[in-house]
Amino acid sequence: MGMSKSKATVKIAGFGGQGVVLASIILGRAAILDGNHSAQTASYGSESRGAECRSEVVISSNQIDYPLVDKVETLIIMSQPALSKYIDDVTPGGTLLIDPDTVRSIPDRQDVSVIPIPATRTAERLGRRIVANMVMLGALQARTGVVSERALHKAIEEYVPLRTIELNINAALEGKKLLAG
Repeated sequence: MGMSKSKATVKIAGFGGQGVVLASIILGRAAILDGNHSAQTASYGSESRGAECRSEVVISSNQIDYPLVDKVETLIIMSQPALSKYIDDVTPGGTLLIDPDTVRSIPDRQDVSVIPIPATRTAERLGRRIVANMVMLGALQARTGVVSERALHKAIEEYVPLRTIELNINAALEGKKLLAG
């Protein structure tokens, strides 16, 4: 962010089991490693796996008094139901990162940047579908700069199982590459 803006808001949504909440925790931790403040909220459907799941992260250079947000600047969508449910939550001028492998019909919002990130396909190529969330985080970092790449990688190291650190960081790097095209 370069913190020229004092606040950034991100919502990540998909099915339980896609690592939505872990991704938001890592994002929030990266913000703190960058010297900012962060607040993270999450909600699960009634049954975790397969039900919809979403998480919001607020990143700010100042203390965060109120962590709940109605509208976000960046929306990461990993399932079709999540898209239908949250498409209106992204502010005009905002960014929508979607996984075309899991979201078939893209809404027509002329006022937001819609960026397809084939996270699931990329994760499968790396050998573990579960790291699609890290592919998305890498793409988010490269696109928005809400956290630094260094902090993102350090936060990933702190939160994923030791033997999967390399895989998860590779996934984040692949996400960044997807944007470079």
